[in-house]
Amino acid sequence: MKAMLEVTRAEYEEGYKIHVSFNNGEEGVVDLKDALWGPMFEPLRDVGAFQRFRVSEVLHTICWDNDADFAPEFLYAKMIEQSQSAGAAANRR
Repeated sequence: MKAMLEVTRAEYEEGYKIHVSFNNGEEGVVDLKDALWGPMFEPLRDVGAFQRFRVSEVLHTICWDNDADFAPEFLYAKMIEQSQSAGAAANRR
């Protein structure tokens, strides 16, 4: 049986970027700027509010005091997608 994906560590980088570590040993930076829409996430467009996330021991992902959170699978997929996009952009230079 495959283990559930969980966020084990998260550290603020800059803007809307968070360095995330997962229980599968992978880690990287995820930029959540484009994901901050809708009633739960719009308050997090304030960078000061965005920075006040924590890793929930219950949900095993990043969350904020207003109960906003992103599924670990979403964070992981976005991290991989952004990493590949950055790599492709670097290769075009």
